[in-house]
Amino acid sequence: MGKTLTEIAQQLKDANKKVQLIYAFNGSGKTRLSREFKRLIASKTNGGEGNDEAEQPELSRNKILYYNAFTEDLFYWDNDLAGDVEPRLKIQANTFTDWALKDQGQDMNVIATFQRYTNNKLTPRFNEERKDGNTGEVIAKAFSEVTFSLERGDDEHSGNLKISKGEESNFIWSIFYTLLEQVIGVLNVPELGDRETNEFDQLEYVFIDDPVSSLDENHLIELAVNLASLIKSNQSDLKFVVTTHSPLFYNVLFNELNGKACYMLGHFEDGSFSLIEKNGDSNKSFSYHLYLKQTIEQAIADDKVEKYHFTLLRNLYEKTASFLGYPKWSEILPDDKQLYLNRIINFTSHSTLSNETVAEPTPPEKATVKLLLDHLKNNYGFWQQEQENG
Repeated sequence: MGKTLTEIAQQLKDANKKVQLIYAFNGSGKTRLSREFKRLIASKTNGGEGNDEAEQPELSRNKILYYNAFTEDLFYWDNDLAGDVEPRLKIQANTFTDWALKDQGQDMNVIATFQRYTNNKLTPRFNEERKDGNTGEVIAKAFSEVTFSLERGDDEHSGNLKISKGEESNFIWSIFYTLLEQVIGVLNVPELGDRETNEFDQLEYVFIDDPVSSLDENHLIELAVNLASLIKSNQSDLKFVVTTHSPLFYNVLFNELNGKACYMLGHFEDGSFSLIEKNGDSNKSFSYHLYLKQTIEQAIADDKVEKYHFTLLRNLYEKTASFLGYPKWSEILPDDKQLYLNRIINFTSHSTLSNETVAEPTPPEKATVKLLLDHLKNNYGFWQQEQENG
């Protein structure tokens, strides 16, 4: 029987694990789970049920630090082309960026982190407080907007640029990551009186939901390795929950982190959810998944499909089915052709007769390879991220 997201959030809290890593397809409820988990922690903080961050932002913030799609919603572009205004990334008033930029003074560290993941010449600039020259009214508070330009190394720089969506996501993540670095550094000092600030003393959880949107593969791996190293450096009682729909990101975190609990979040048609613990080799197959997929795709693109590609395809189906919890890999074949395709794959991947060892498949067999690979990519969500990145 399925559970509500509130029950799933309670399950994560009751597990009392140092690090919990969750894989889920897009649309499975990861972001909603992060909100439910935050409400659960915040309600305990506020002494009651149903308190929202808008009502008690400081109290909520003191117990849990979280990153999700709503974090990105705090940022939006000023595109006043008619007024000839150079593009500015506006920051809505919120306690998160105030905490990181105003209270903790992390702006220069944010810039350095952003440039590490993008381009060391692409430079963000946070605004100072601006006032109307005639009325003295505050037009823009400090750290309420940021501009971007390319530095040329000779005291010259381009005009303000509108950066890409991927660069924007990187910038927002850089604010969160920089604050998290400081949090862990402060909490690693065991004596409360010796800490540079007591702002973080009440923090219990960090919830990170999919910080990988629009990242290319190299930066995604770098981000995962850096995040894992930061989590491993934590010596305090701070606990982490990380969710993702990216198989590569999941795989790197799994291999980098020790002592973590791993789960798959499922979403049923009736609106309920499941959180199934994944143990052993079912968590290690993603890198090999990607290798098999890319090998078959290249053979299809080059029109060089050979019979051994059926063996690779069957292996891919087996590993996908194993991770998803299907007892038989044939269960994830297309329903209308399941029996036929099952026979084809068994025939071509386990041939024993000499007259069946011809390397060149027939055109219908080649078409079957593409059909089956497309079926996996189109119907099982963790392949869709790879299609978007590819």
